[in-house]
Formats: sequence, structure tokens, C-alpha cells
Amino acid sequence: SYFEWLKNLSHVRFGRMSKRYQEATNRRLITTLEKMTGKTVSQQERDLIARGADEIDLVNSGLEETMYTAYDNIRNILKSNPAMGDLRTAAMVDAINKVAVSYMELGVFP
Repeated sequence: SYFEWLKNLSHVRFGRMSKRYQEATNRRLITTLEKMTGKTVSQQERDLIARGADEIDLVNSGLEETMYTAYDNIRNILKSNPAMGDLRTAAMVDAINKVAVSYMELGVFP
């Protein structure tokens, strides 16, 4: 997949980049809330809340964002031309447009 390719290029696991920082920040937030409210959080809840994102969480998040963006683009193409008919046709138009832009940037088309 695209995300595996990125990971292999950088030779760094996705989770390693931010997990420790995220966990420390979340633990500080929990401690601050406990001080402000005078209530404590159980160790099990603390661990669950403070847990940083794993590699699979980051990959799924990136994939979800990619899918939302792609759907929004396709839906906008369909809305801009009601005669297009359906999302499948709009997806094909989107794909062809992306190929055309790439070709023009490479100088393949005049």
C-alpha cells in the first residue's frame, strides 16, 4: 500500500515518530484534570486514555482521511454535472483528470 511504501522509504515505523510524545502529553492532561476536579482515574482508564497511537492506528487514520477526501472529490464532480449520472462515472472522470494533469505537468501533452 501507499502507507507501507512511505514507511519503507523513510525506514521509520509510523508509530515511533509520535507515540511517546503523545502518551506523555495525554498523561499530563489526565494529571491536570485530576488536580482540577479532585477526582482520580483508575490505572486501567489512565492506560487506555494515555495510550499513544500504534502503527495500525496511524495507517487506518491515514487511509480513512484518503477515502474521505476521494469521496468528497467524486461527490463534488457529480454535483457539478448532474448529467454525469452516478458516482462511478464521476470517479472515472476524476481519475482521467488526474492522469491528464500529471501528463501536462510532465510535458507529455502540448
